[in-house]
Amino acid sequence: MTTDVPSPLARDRFPLRGHTVVVTGVSRREGIGFATACRLAAYGADVFCQHYSPHDAEQPWGADDVDAVLDGVREHCAEGARIVGMHADFTDPDVPSQMIEAAAEEFGRLSGLVCNHAQSGSDGTLAEMSADWLDSHWAVNTRASLLLAKAFAARHRVHDPASIVFMTSGQTQGPMPGEVAYAASKAAIAGVTLTISQELAAQGIRVNTVNPGPVDTGYMTPEILEATRGMFPFGRFGQPDDAARLIAWLLTAEAEWITGQVLNSEGGFTR
Repeated sequence: MTTDVPSPLARDRFPLRGHTVVVTGVSRREGIGFATACRLAAYGADVFCQHYSPHDAEQPWGADDVDAVLDGVREHCAEGARIVGMHADFTDPDVPSQMIEAAAEEFGRLSGLVCNHAQSGSDGTLAEMSADWLDSHWAVNTRASLLLAKAFAARHRVHDPASIVFMTSGQTQGPMPGEVAYAASKAAIAGVTLTISQELAAQGIRVNTVNPGPVDTGYMTPEILEATRGMFPFGRFGQPDDAARLIAWLLTAEAEWITGQVLNSEGGFTR
């Protein structure tokens, strides 16, 4: 027997329609931030995209055209969804709260925050480490993420469902040789996830952290890809949308019982 009334178990085609999500680190079309913003837009969300191309310009992979990045996100928008971008430098401790205020002024209620941004480079072994390297990674990767979460929670209406997703890099799964500053700053985010999730639960805010595992975002050389291919049982590296699908799901009502977790999504990666 069929019925025209949809089952309550049927999936909504646009599970984030009417929601607004802030996503940081949407600077490159090969990146996780871009893939995440595209997914959210396709799910019906308005997306406020932070970008900071000067960091990418200093890296071997180089900077992308930010206008083209944002236009690429718009190509995936469900009807009625809007995309807004903002250049923001998280080395300034005042910028995270300013950016959340800008997003709220643009869209009103905010229901999601994805802290995808990251500083890399200027790193090394413990023997090579400097206070400046440690401080700069802490400022962007850790401090900015926590200040973004603070500003987001301060604007949130109590009991209005919302979700924060932090990003880490699997420091508890295996070593990251030559990246002590980066590993330390990202490990701090994973380590504080449960504490923040407990604090914000009373406001109806879920807090989780995603470790996407090794993802080919344009920095992988052919040599790295070939040397590590056998470490993945599915025979391929992670792609940005592999992470984006999990992040987007955590922002939907389907994940309403998931909070305080560090989720390792590595495709069976064996070190």
